[in-house]
Amino acid sequence: QLVEKLAAIGVSETEPNIRNKLARGKFTAVFMLQCLAAVGARSIMIDDAAV
Repeated sequence: QLVEKLAAIGVSETEPNIRNKLARGKFTAVFMLQCLAAVGARSIMIDDAAV
């Protein structure tokens, strides 16, 4: 479904490509923001607790 949602906002990705990015845990912030936009996220909350 993510491939279709990304395509709807003009981002061309294949399912294997997305699977590989997520499995490696290495992807750009731009890709993350595109995914958030594709699934309809309008805000994110970042925990401000000390690590």
